[in-house]
Amino acid sequence: MDILTGIILVVHMVGWAIVLGGTLTSLRPPRIAKGVTHGAVTALVAGLLLVGLAEMGDGDVDHVKIAVKLVVSLVITFLAFYGARREERVTTGLVGGIAGLTVLNIAVAVLWR
Repeated sequence: MDILTGIILVVHMVGWAIVLGGTLTSLRPPRIAKGVTHGAVTALVAGLLLVGLAEMGDGDVDHVKIAVKLVVSLVITFLAFYGARREERVTTGLVGGIAGLTVLNIAVAVLWR
């Protein structure tokens, strides 16, 4: 079970890396790179799988932390899909917001103990 958790964790982190890298490289001109939406969905699904695996195990799960990360992940995914569907409305603020929320999500994961 530890190997499966490790593999899903790697997929989760790669998904967020795709989102962050894709937004930082697309700030000028502002656009949503195609990989950003795929990375956001990948990270969201992998995160849900990680929580499911943690609930099945005997460890404690911080439900408040998971709720905060889930809300931030859903907002990132929504903004990525919104920007991908309406390319004419993509601004530097939207792309920067996705990047900032991604960093926030990573910070919550690492710093919240």
